[in-house]
Amino acid sequence: MIPRYLVDIDIDALPVVDTDVIVIGAGIAGLFTALRAAGEAQSVVLVTKKSLLDSNTRYAQGGIAAVISEDDSPEYHLQDTLVAGAGLCDREAVDVLVHEGPLGVEHLIRLGTQFDKENGEFALTQEGAHSQRRILHANGDATGYEIVRALSEKAISEPGIDVWDNHFVIDLVTADNVCYGAIVQRSNGERVFLRGKSTILCSGGAGQLYRYTTNPEVATGDGVAIAYRAGANIRDMEFTQFHPTALCYPGAPRFLISEAVRGEGAYLRNIKGERFMEKYHEQLELAPRDIVARAIVSEMEETKSTFVYIDITHQSEQLIKHRFPTIYQYCLAYGLDLTSDWIPVAPAMHYMMGGVQTDLHGETNIARLFACGEVSSTGVHGANRLASNSLSEAIVFGSRIVDRIVKLEPLEAMPSIVYKAERQPHAMQPFVERRLKLQKVMVRHTGLKRSRQGLQRGLEELNRQRAIFDTVLMEREEFEFANMLTCALLTTSSALYREESRGGHYREDFPHRDDERWCKHTIVNRNQDQLKEWIEYV
Repeated sequence: MIPRYLVDIDIDALPVVDTDVIVIGAGIAGLFTALRAAGEAQSVVLVTKKSLLDSNTRYAQGGIAAVISEDDSPEYHLQDTLVAGAGLCDREAVDVLVHEGPLGVEHLIRLGTQFDKENGEFALTQEGAHSQRRILHANGDATGYEIVRALSEKAISEPGIDVWDNHFVIDLVTADNVCYGAIVQRSNGERVFLRGKSTILCSGGAGQLYRYTTNPEVATGDGVAIAYRAGANIRDMEFTQFHPTALCYPGAPRFLISEAVRGEGAYLRNIKGERFMEKYHEQLELAPRDIVARAIVSEMEETKSTFVYIDITHQSEQLIKHRFPTIYQYCLAYGLDLTSDWIPVAPAMHYMMGGVQTDLHGETNIARLFACGEVSSTGVHGANRLASNSLSEAIVFGSRIVDRIVKLEPLEAMPSIVYKAERQPHAMQPFVERRLKLQKVMVRHTGLKRSRQGLQRGLEELNRQRAIFDTVLMEREEFEFANMLTCALLTTSSALYREESRGGHYREDFPHRDDERWCKHTIVNRNQDQLKEWIEYV
């Protein structure tokens, strides 16, 4: 069984740092929520395991979805989200998103984010499964970087926020189902008890579970794993979004080719040069991501290729360079010209739809523990995230979390907590090798196409690595691997349990959606040590 804590602790023996609000993670969710809390006279410690510029948000290209145009409406946005979510969205959560998203965008602008404009109006684009042009973007295809730039500058200058760079959160500290803070390891190896009136997980997703991913190195599923060990409900981990179009070229990392490229009219072609999306969906290249990703894999299998092409060469050179300067320059560095070449692409792990279950104010089933952003499962995304809803979700629910935490009473005296387990020195196999082995298992057995036989094989291989939980862990890479293994086990177990195909979860042995039996969630809680069915939204 996965242990409650990864390290032995004696709370009374640790140095203590007190604050009102602990924010773990520094993407849009962490930065925005920290700034909102500081604006409500809350003292904040913002913990990031690298720096403020290392997060998934930084690499977000497409933009942020919000109803800005007079031709659009919250009802249109709601319906698009529900359709993409394949029956598992919480309608109330989506309603919150579509109505409060525009206010969140206004707040981002007040904090210094500069979105692109044309003729004095916000420049809006369209992405897959959106019925309207409602995606705001910045510097063409560098929206995430612009948001992080603006929020980071504000956070650094905000006296109410203490930024802890290069710190690692090992575990949450809980007693009697109340969260009191976290055990944090400093870069010099010293451990402290960071105690707070509220703790907010904003630690992002788990892209590094897979060998091919658009996510940065820091996306190792830490938030989900530490929440699971603390007893939080973890929901819908089988729903993994593989972005259809990541650069697939020798010597190049799997760089994201934004969905906005297809939104501006790009075609998908197989290696024979044939457009193929009409065989799979009436929305062609703008079908929901899960459908496009599986269509690409089907074409790759049929043509015995490792990639397909994305082709936007029929658009003007001016439009391409103006809208996609980052993608253009990145491809050019590898000898590929977006204006004249078809770009080889293949699916790659992109986003985790499941996560730590929360209510409509971001609170988990553990008192004083909240989650925001990709680490959370608010009910907005269902089985398949609608493009560009994630940035909106972070600011909407970040604001709602702050509305809740400012009303919390001060912490009462907490009990002494001592945890000690029998642990052995770990084997000498380098963790980089363990990590690569785990990633290969996930690609082979819990990837875009799944089956009972493959998932069972994957679980067997993952279970062989469980011994890591019984060893002495000291370094960040060791804690990260333990967190990755936890998330891999949760994802694979949940995928084996759900015997249907829906959204980002596709079973070759159960290829059809089954609303009669499976229009419900999977929830995992370590205190119950089993999956339980959570029948909702039927």
